[in-house]
Amino acid sequence: MKISFILLFTIFISLILTTLAFGQPPGLPSTAPSQAPIDGGLGLLAAAGGAYAWKKLRDKKAE
Repeated sequence: MKISFILLFTIFISLILTTLAFGQPPGLPSTAPSQAPIDGGLGLLAAAGGAYAWKKLRDKKAE
């Protein structure tokens, strides 16, 4: 009984997920997709990564 419930539940969830995944009609769009701007967020992420690397190097030198 428990195995059949798990099997039916898995099939039901997979049907729901495939329906949601194919929400758009198949095929290529006729126009070029709009591009997402990459501006301030990426710059802040790069600066934070650089600051973190500098801190790690400074702490390693202090040891």
